[in-house]
Amino acid sequence: MLLGVPSIINADLLWVLGAMGHGDVLAVVDRNFPADSVSRHTVSKRLVHIDGVNDTQAMKAILTLFPLDTFIDEQVQHMQVVGEPDTHLEVHTEVLAECQAVMPDAAMGSIERFAFYEAARQSFAVVQTSEDRPYGCFLLTKGVVFD
Repeated sequence: MLLGVPSIINADLLWVLGAMGHGDVLAVVDRNFPADSVSRHTVSKRLVHIDGVNDTQAMKAILTLFPLDTFIDEQVQHMQVVGEPDTHLEVHTEVLAECQAVMPDAAMGSIERFAFYEAARQSFAVVQTSEDRPYGCFLLTKGVVFD
């Protein structure tokens, strides 16, 4: 047990968050995402499960320890709805709100489904939640810790 670490952050996720450097990308994905096969290609070859929580809950916990990158225009990306690239779902709005709670000017972009899979393969690690809403898949870019 550690003080100040949200209870849903397990030891594997704590290692991933600590090992990442500035500019590294973390994929946070829903339960339908092919996380096992994608994570085999990531930098760390790690897949971390956070069971029993949705993306919003996971993001809130992760963002207590994970600084968002202030040097880029879009700190978070979401998977686009197939055939509807401009659609923003409730899960997208909720995750952006969590990002903006820690970084008020945080912005979210979107990535086409198959491009998202490739970007996730290039990420540092994959975190899979129990999110059951479709398209609950995100990429977060880590920033610098200044203190």
